[in-house]
Parts: sequence; C-alpha cells; structure tokens
Amino acid sequence: SLAPQRYPLTLAAQAVCAVAQVFILGLPSRIASVWFGPTEVSTACAVAVLGNQLGTAIGFLLPPVLVPNTPNDIDLMAHNIGIMFYGTAIVSTLLFFLTGVVFEEKPKYPPSHSQAVLQTKPPEDYSYKQSIINLFKNIPFILLLISYGIMTGAFYSVSTLLNQMIVTHYEGEEVNAGRIGLTLVVAGMVGSIICGLWLDYTKTYKQTTLIVYILSFIGLLVFTFTLDLGYLIVVFVTGGVLGFFMTGYLPLGFEFAVEITYPESEGTSSGLLNASAQIFGIVFTLVQGKLTTDYSPRAGNIFLCAWIFVGIILTALIKSDLRRHNVNSGIMNLDVKAVPVDSPVEPESTTLKIQSAL
Repeated sequence: SLAPQRYPLTLAAQAVCAVAQVFILGLPSRIASVWFGPTEVSTACAVAVLGNQLGTAIGFLLPPVLVPNTPNDIDLMAHNIGIMFYGTAIVSTLLFFLTGVVFEEKPKYPPSHSQAVLQTKPPEDYSYKQSIINLFKNIPFILLLISYGIMTGAFYSVSTLLNQMIVTHYEGEEVNAGRIGLTLVVAGMVGSIICGLWLDYTKTYKQTTLIVYILSFIGLLVFTFTLDLGYLIVVFVTGGVLGFFMTGYLPLGFEFAVEITYPESEGTSSGLLNASAQIFGIVFTLVQGKLTTDYSPRAGNIFLCAWIFVGIILTALIKSDLRRHNVNSGIMNLDVKAVPVDSPVEPESTTLKIQSAL
C-alpha cells in the first residue's frame, strides 16, 4: 500500500496543497477590508486568522485518532491514512462549492471610505508588478516584512519541533506533547480575537504590535528556561502563554501592513508577509532542529530568542503612518494611485477629494 512507485504522486499532491496554501493564508486581511467597516475590520481579520488556527488545532487532535500507531500492520496504517486524506478531500471540495455558490466577491456598497476610494479605480488600471515595486520602496513595510517573518517563522519552528523538545525532557510523553501543542494553538486563538478587538477599539497598531512582540520574547524565554524543570503542568502554562502572544501577533501584522501600505492591495501585502514567514520558518526549523539534536532544546530556543530580539528592534523602527485609518477618518483624502511612503514628491492626485459611496 505504501509502494515506492507512489512516492512521486504523493510529492506532486503535496506540492499542489502547498501552492493552494499560499492563496488561503492571504485571505484574512483582504476579506476583512472588503467586507467590514473601520470599527470591525481588525476583529474580522482576527476571526479569519482564528479559522486557520482552528484547523491547526484539529490537526493536533484528529490524526492520532484516525491513524493510530500500528507498526506491525502497515496495510492497516495505509488504510487509515487513506480514510483521513479522503475525508479531508471531501470537506475541502464541499467548502469549495459553498464558496463558489454562496459567497460574493464584494458587498453592494463599500463598508468604508477607504474601500469606496479604491473601488473608483478601474480593474484594468491595476498592475501587480507596480504594486510589488511600490511595496519594496516602502521602508516601513520592509521592516515589518522582516519582523513579521521572524516572529511567525519562530512560531512555525516551535510548533514543528515541540514534540521533540517535550520528549527530550519527558520521555514517553508523546500524548501530552500533542496536548501541549493543542494548548498553544487554542491559547493563540484567544489571543488573536483579543488583539483584533483591541485594535478596532484603539487603532494603536504600532504600539500594540511592539508590546505583543516584547511579550512573545519574554514568553519564549520563560518557556525555554522552565522546560527542563520536570513539571509538565509548567510546560502547559508557559506553552499556552507563548501561543497566546505569538499567534495573537498574526492579525496585528496583517492589519498593520494594510495600514502602512494603503492603497496597495491587501492580498499583495499579506502574500509577501506569508512568503517571508515561510522562508524564515524553513530556516529557523532547520537550524533549531540541528541545535536541539546536537546540543539541547535550550540551545535551539535561545537561537530563536536572539532573532526575536532583532525583530523587536526592527518593529520599534517602523514609522506608523496609518494611511487607511487617516482616509476613513477624513484626515487624508487620497485617490487610488499608489505612492511610495518615502516618495520625496507628493503628486497633486493625492490631494484629490473623493466622495464616499456610503
């Protein structure tokens, strides 16, 4: 059932899933901006991020149940894996058809002034290439791109190597390692919602992002130096705190990026953030895994702590120019032409007043 001739097909299928993931991960900020107003957009983004984390939580729970460890019966294991994958395919296909039939591309009326401005631009005038160029000329976005990649990549690395870290100090506790991973994800879901609500209430994007970054750094330090104390309950608590802040950072990064890059497409900025997270995640997982294997989990975690400290510095350097918020508040009136943040000349078009479609 697990014949080698099927390996190329399996790898091809995994590649297709990986490509599909790129389109899914960038949806939260895009959907939130298009469908929700200024007082709820960050919460909507956080809820969408929560959906991704919910899937991760299910991933911690269901596979061990659907595919129990049967090393003496490979055929049974292959059968169980097939049931799990077929079930996933059925659910995904159902969601695909529901999305196509039920959901519309955008609401009849723009939910905010900033969206009304963007919708006055003909779709044929949009240039993906020019949008990418504008984003890479935006220095605050570049700083956020790197700092977001560091934080999210560190979270990916910790999640991937969590089981190895736990069983190193707590032999035979594979089940509890999965539960700790679930605790990390569930706490992160709560953190995402709270951070989204806080942003909608205060609009303090940079301050909140920086504070959550610092608390994530402290959380990882505490997790690192209490991991080997011999008390699993301590690991549950520190893992939950770590997940609360590190996952809570995800909607903050998305929304902060939309604010400082407006009027560029939310899908483009979030796509670049996810690409940065994947790159840092791969590098961090490889390096941390090597340090954990050759030395100890503490060495691998300290490596991540050093990088997160760099991310704190980069976040502190970001210029908080809330362009979307300013448009919605009537402080700034923009047309739909994208202008790099550090452009020395402000074109006349950026002072053109646009009537709201609301």
